[in-house]
Amino acid sequence: MIRTCALNTNGELLYDLSLEQINKEEIKWYWIDFAEPSAKEKEFFSHAFHFHPLAIEDCLDELVGRPKLDFYDQYYFFLVHALDLKTYKAREVDIFINDRMIVTFHNISVDELNHVWEELKQDKKLQQGTVLILHRLIDRFVDEFFPLVYEIEDQLNQIDEETDNYSGNELIDRLFDIRHDMAKLRQSIFPMRDLVYRMLNSTRLEFMNEHHIYFRDIYDHLLKLAEMLESYRDFSSDLRDNYVSVNSNKMNEVMMTLTVITTIFMPLTFIAGIYGMNFRYMPELENRYGYFVVIGIMLLISLIMIMMFNQKGWLRLSKKQKKTGRKVTFK
Repeated sequence: MIRTCALNTNGELLYDLSLEQINKEEIKWYWIDFAEPSAKEKEFFSHAFHFHPLAIEDCLDELVGRPKLDFYDQYYFFLVHALDLKTYKAREVDIFINDRMIVTFHNISVDELNHVWEELKQDKKLQQGTVLILHRLIDRFVDEFFPLVYEIEDQLNQIDEETDNYSGNELIDRLFDIRHDMAKLRQSIFPMRDLVYRMLNSTRLEFMNEHHIYFRDIYDHLLKLAEMLESYRDFSSDLRDNYVSVNSNKMNEVMMTLTVITTIFMPLTFIAGIYGMNFRYMPELENRYGYFVVIGIMLLISLIMIMMFNQKGWLRLSKKQKKTGRKVTFK
């Protein structure tokens, strides 16, 4: 679908104009949007505007490119990202712009761009020029990053609060899923941050000098998003490492308990093994009270070993474990 919008010198918005009408002198600026273009519309796009072949190649490429800015003689080319709110996947939006025209190209429908298109009808400030449309588009794309990042935060907090409700595999799998989503966000947020930084520090974007402060606000938002992602990445690593540490500690306690039990029964097994041998002439076998003596010795050995282990602290829980019932949180 191709849709057009133009502002004439009388301040009137005109829609669905042809290329011939758009190029008339009374047109102050125009916006042409190629939304999910067909093969025929892509062919028209490739030849109608005489854009650089490399820029056209970036637009027609099915793979999502990295956000960037290219300078050409009569226009600038922006490749920016919007995000799918369900899959976290990046959606490429290509923008050609100068002070008189803005051409957008996207193979997938982008709701944020559609909203700006509708806002243009009512917002007089937005009608002042193409650079304000560019700002509004990028600002809308960046604003939609926040709900996705906040959703990551909510998921991590839920895992932190409900750690005991997850089995080991479930928790690790969920953490890896979240980190995978964060990796998708990083692939858009960080390049977008670098792109806006380049815009702010470029001396060649003369037409946006008056609106520098607006793009500075976008850059601040992207910095905040990048910092949030970095902190959540560290938080997820801490959750994973702490969970592994707690499990290792529990395993050590179990192994220590089994070792203590095994150690207590080792001398008892030794004594039982001796008297379990089938030798006929063993002096203790004829003793009337030999059985009770041996049982008493075995009990005495067990008590002595239990006291020794208790003095070493192997049989005592720590104060924190007594209070929490061995529940360890990640706070």
